[in-house]
Amino acid sequence: MEFNFFPIMYQTSKSKGQELVAQRMVKWAIKLGYKSYLITSIYHDNEPIIKERELELSEKPYKIFEKDPKIDLPTIRVLSRKVTWPPRRIMFRDFINILNKIDEELGINFIVTHSTLWNGPEDVAKWIMWRKLIGTINANQKRIVYGHMAHYQPPEPGRYDPIERTYRMAWNMMELPSIFKAADLILVVTGIEGEDMITLGANPKQLHIFPGGLDDDEAKIIENAKPDLFIEKFLKENNKDKKIIAYLGTIEERKNPLAVVEIAKHFKNNNDLVFVIAGRPGDQWDKVYKESKKLKNVVLTGELTVEQKASLIKASYLNIIMSKMEALGLTQIEFMYAGVPVITSAVYGQKWLISNGVDGIHLRGPDDIEGGVESINKIIQNESLYEEMKIKAMEKGRNFLISKLMKELIERAKQISIS
Repeated sequence: MEFNFFPIMYQTSKSKGQELVAQRMVKWAIKLGYKSYLITSIYHDNEPIIKERELELSEKPYKIFEKDPKIDLPTIRVLSRKVTWPPRRIMFRDFINILNKIDEELGINFIVTHSTLWNGPEDVAKWIMWRKLIGTINANQKRIVYGHMAHYQPPEPGRYDPIERTYRMAWNMMELPSIFKAADLILVVTGIEGEDMITLGANPKQLHIFPGGLDDDEAKIIENAKPDLFIEKFLKENNKDKKIIAYLGTIEERKNPLAVVEIAKHFKNNNDLVFVIAGRPGDQWDKVYKESKKLKNVVLTGELTVEQKASLIKASYLNIIMSKMEALGLTQIEFMYAGVPVITSAVYGQKWLISNGVDGIHLRGPDDIEGGVESINKIIQNESLYEEMKIKAMEKGRNFLISKLMKELIERAKQISIS
């Protein structure tokens, strides 16, 4: 049975979580034997790879790549442009017309929109409802299964400035209920997000837990990684035999790596531990750089290659994340897959992903420096507890392989299509 799958995301990326989930969906749908294209904008990591004018003058307002120049996957880059509001968003132009044309040319059976605060999900919801109404007068109208994955994060005070926060609240109140009416499936990263979707109007029967997923190929890289690759390149001689407590992620305010530096200060006289802070520079880089340079037990690396990242994960004793907000935490899945327990601020999806006292430890939020210090001491002083956590972390990580998640998702969508 032909069952063509089209995730939709407003741009592509080499590092951003929501974009990577959409891209991995395409990759693993293809590996499972389905035709799949990512419908996306002309932008990759906020830079255009096609000129908007080129598509305006083209016979079709989109361009099909069997192998995209940026992500090496089948994509359909559609007519689109950046907007000044909402922040950090890209809008598709004439998208309902584009959907009709793509369906005529390639045939759409299953479509999943990603994220919020942009017109992709809104237009798809209208398109799907329009088709359903046509189906009431035309028995031959093809059924298209529609799923939406909001990657939802509550618009809490402190996470966004008041203007953006209230706009997000308005979008959630106005647009999500419309999307819920059109959608067959609401993909949620965690059970906690599922509860929020129900509060906002989703039917519990629509929910499908899809926790982003660890790419199987990246999992193999982690399995085969050599810890010495990272240790030899980044650690000085006096740190090479120490247990690594690793932060891995963008060096930004939201991820809060500065709190990890504050925790490290409490261990500056401990000769058994070294704290590694690795990731692409962001809006907290200068502060982290300044404070970490004062400490001999902190190593700040900057962005790592795929191989270096895998090596760090394999070499780590503990992973620590003091984030102020996380829908889930794909990086924590990577560490757990390698058998590395996680100390977490336990915000939102992290509370669901990491089981307190089982495969990691929950702190009392992103400012709980004292709890972070206590948790590290608790683990390093109890070897049997650590070994139990390692085993449980690895067991959980194995459940999040995207090949397994995609197989379950497409099978459910196929059942809906024939119901």
